[in-house]
Amino acid sequence: MKYLLTILLSSIFFLASAQTGNPKGKITGKIIDASTKTGFDYATITVFPQGNTTKPLTGTTSDNKGNFTIDALPFGEYSISVNFIGYQRKNIEHVKLAAAEPNRSLGTIQLNPTAEMLKAVSITSRAPVVENRIDKMVYNAANDITSQGGIALDVLKKVPQVNVDINGNVELQGNSNIRFLINGKPSSVFGASVADALAAIPASQIKSIEVITSPGAKYDAEGTGGIINIILKDNKVQGMNGSINLSAGTRLNNGSANFNVRNGNFGIGAFFSGNAQVNTRSRNSQDQLSSNVAGDTLFHRIQNGYSDFNRNGYQSGLSFDWAITPKDNVTASVGYNHFGNKNQGMTNQQDVISNGLDEALSNSLSSRNSSSQFNAHALDYNVNYRKTFNKDGQELNVLFTSSLGSNQSEYNQVQYHSAGGMPFSGNNSISPGSEHETEISADYSQPLGKHLTLETGFKTTIQTIKSIADVNTLDSLSHSYSLDPLQSYNLFYKRNVYAGYLSASFSVFNFLDIKAGGRVERTNTAIDFPNTSIPSYDVFAPSAVISHNFKNAQTLKISYTKRIERPDFRELNPFKNLSDPYNISTGNPLLKPEIGNNYELGYNKSFKKGGNIYIALIARYNTQDLKPYTINYAQYLIGDSIYRNVNVSTRVNIGQELTTGLNLSASMPVGQKLNFRTNIFVSNRRVVNELNVISRVTNGFGYRVNLNGTYQLPKDLVVELFGNYNSSFTNVQGKTPHFISYNFALRKQFLNKMASFGFTTTNPFSQYVNQASTIAGANFKTNNLRQVPFRSFGISLMYKFGKLEFQKEKQNDNLPGPGEN
Repeated sequence: MKYLLTILLSSIFFLASAQTGNPKGKITGKIIDASTKTGFDYATITVFPQGNTTKPLTGTTSDNKGNFTIDALPFGEYSISVNFIGYQRKNIEHVKLAAAEPNRSLGTIQLNPTAEMLKAVSITSRAPVVENRIDKMVYNAANDITSQGGIALDVLKKVPQVNVDINGNVELQGNSNIRFLINGKPSSVFGASVADALAAIPASQIKSIEVITSPGAKYDAEGTGGIINIILKDNKVQGMNGSINLSAGTRLNNGSANFNVRNGNFGIGAFFSGNAQVNTRSRNSQDQLSSNVAGDTLFHRIQNGYSDFNRNGYQSGLSFDWAITPKDNVTASVGYNHFGNKNQGMTNQQDVISNGLDEALSNSLSSRNSSSQFNAHALDYNVNYRKTFNKDGQELNVLFTSSLGSNQSEYNQVQYHSAGGMPFSGNNSISPGSEHETEISADYSQPLGKHLTLETGFKTTIQTIKSIADVNTLDSLSHSYSLDPLQSYNLFYKRNVYAGYLSASFSVFNFLDIKAGGRVERTNTAIDFPNTSIPSYDVFAPSAVISHNFKNAQTLKISYTKRIERPDFRELNPFKNLSDPYNISTGNPLLKPEIGNNYELGYNKSFKKGGNIYIALIARYNTQDLKPYTINYAQYLIGDSIYRNVNVSTRVNIGQELTTGLNLSASMPVGQKLNFRTNIFVSNRRVVNELNVISRVTNGFGYRVNLNGTYQLPKDLVVELFGNYNSSFTNVQGKTPHFISYNFALRKQFLNKMASFGFTTTNPFSQYVNQASTIAGANFKTNNLRQVPFRSFGISLMYKFGKLEFQKEKQNDNLPGPGEN
């Protein structure tokens, strides 16, 4: 990998040297509310030549803390305009950049509300759907109309570099080991089931999604794929305001409500949202061939059946923020999350045993009835204190966050001979559990001069989980169930992570912007499973981002991060899930953490009329790579029961993985009314399987392409089309099928844009999506076919209320292409 890093570094210096030209300067600053002292997200900063405010030269927008940077400005004298909707514009004159002082800090700029803040008006200024910042990519879901009637998974399907399969599994740059956050904070609700947790969040409740593929030292090292941060909607405008969203459809029903009150330096907000997926029936078939070790006995199993599935969830929460003094701010929130699902179905089975001459030794027919359900609850609460100082950029943040979760899973399955009669086999299980996770962290930043800022901090994470498994088996003679003590158990799990970091942000020769640092994490894990001990371990995770801003709103960056993927409780829990007794899943308490080394070389270009393009080359090298793995057993002992000819799936440290790829995302307006967006991700994954000495290396090439088109019709009517294609992909043990989806949506605004009506349809010409996949091992091959209903139609209604309804979105203001998309 050192050769790859050398090539990437050479690339940045080659491209940089080709565009050096005249000397350049930089202007920085921070924009805050004069009353609340909180930073403005998406305030507009425009740069004009001094004395000429009709032709802007360049500009940018502030980040979520109000900070902004404008690079690559030729030496000269400028007029700076700062604007934010609902606030008085502020102009700063005679800002000079020269060789003696190439970098100018404007300090903290305070904006006061305008008189319109007290009137009943509706002001909306639209942000770009995709923004590319130096350390993250931001997808502004509030401006995406085709996803508004859906769920978080529908939004993620459209986020650049993110892939979501038909089962709700999420990958970032081809890696499923992702750290999910809500409003920058963890939640135990993700520990139960990521797919179900994401399916319980209505898209109408999401403001934006941040994708961080190269996290700095300040972030947890967890997640070799990176971080996905879901930002829920809020409002920080004076007065009382809110919104109500309702949607109904053939597949999904959603609802959400937000209410906000702010007076002076104190604000409070509340929200409630929920959804329900209506019952859907999937058709399933499986054809499996296997043999014994000698190869003289063949097993052929054919299964055909269906399953009915439904899901529901809701969230609610309260939050407040209080600016105690101009330099002291406290925010706090409490939220409650719930989701659950139910699945029941029937499967017909045929088992044929033959000898090596293909002569049948036995042929049996049976059927299986099965059902399962899962429920999870989580209570999250946090308090954050932020202290600023007289020196711009000097800041202290202290955060306490805690999450209390509980969940319960159940299953029941019985098997009958086709001739009828009483069941010959069956079992059921009730498995309750609880989780408590607490995090305490402190972060401090200290500017040292004009060109250097140091950041440091610590964090402690304490996680405890209790799980109970009560398994009952059927006695075929008495036809009664009894507790199986060999399969039942109580499990206690505890993990403590202690972390500290140090990072520095600085400029080199007024040409390169560098942010580099290191993070140290100590992990102690204890599990009371018999004969199992998990050793403690330390990880040092360095990170670095080097960037340069060229003229004409171009940016080139190179980054490196070291990441870790700790096996979570679900992957370590040795509980055997027998809801399908021929396809058993279990955890592996002997798993080791996956170590990832991520490299990225990215180029960003923004155009004057609002278009943008981002191209990234990525490389990721993992050791102790975590992968799902299936083994076929002729006989498998669980307790005192023997299961014959079964597939057992678990997670394993399979070996090494090298993923290389190219990502391209672009947005291009065509005239004033039409806009196209696209995202293309192409990758090759090379896995060295250290568990299999026969076929060690697997190469899997895959790609994903999507295209989105939006057209503004007269009378506040917007129409949007979205299509997505995921290619088939070869994995360690088989092949994942290709997948196609497409959406059509329209939205009509009325009541002076305070309300809107929408219509959305997904795959209107395809009732089912076919999923054909293969899993193969040394002595078996399984072909699976799943037909999932995917066609849906839905309508949505949104209404805003209050003295001022304001969306914190980027303003146009005749601003030529800023440095960020």
